Amino acid sequence: MADVVDIDKARLKVIIHRGFRNWNSRFAEQFGPETTLSSISIKTLAVLAFGEDESTFYLFDLIMILNQWGSGFELHELRSEDKMVVMDQYLFLLDRIRFEYMKRLGWLAHFPGEEYPLVELILHFNALAPLLQADIPKMGRDHPEYERFLKMNPEEQNEFIRKMIPDVIKAIKDHSTTL
Repeated sequence: MADVVDIDKARLKVIIHRGFRNWNSRFAEQFGPETTLSSISIKTLAVLAFGEDESTFYLFDLIMILNQWGSGFELHELRSEDKMVVMDQYLFLLDRIRFEYMKRLGWLAHFPGEEYPLVELILHFNALAPLLQADIPKMGRDHPEYERFLKMNPEEQNEFIRKMIPDVIKAIKDHSTTL
């Protein structure tokens, strides 16, 4: 008797492969359904975390293909509502990517959602994003502001982490010259 093929799983596998096609060729790494941010090289992470031109395309492309809305080249052709979904997912992923970079710098010990594969973060965005965005990344013990951070209320902690983003962008620029 022939094996039973789950059409939905097979279709999803093809979509995921297509979604990472440009990533695989550009970054010379292998990405797939289980790829988490921690499994991405620092060099690739730096490109994605920068949040400009090239990096936006790769994130838009992955988001749009997984949502079955075409490629990142077709963003301008989407309906306004769908563009907003892409932008929400993009900003959500960009936060997680920058948090991962901060973690590798030792600035963060943990951040919400780090255990989820990128594919899951996109495909289950509506369920995951509200929960993960409500949680605050945990400062790394070696960060010079760790003790001060612990004394802050959650709102102040969240604001403090957000204010670290320009510093991480600067660190990426400084680090990219040595990559």
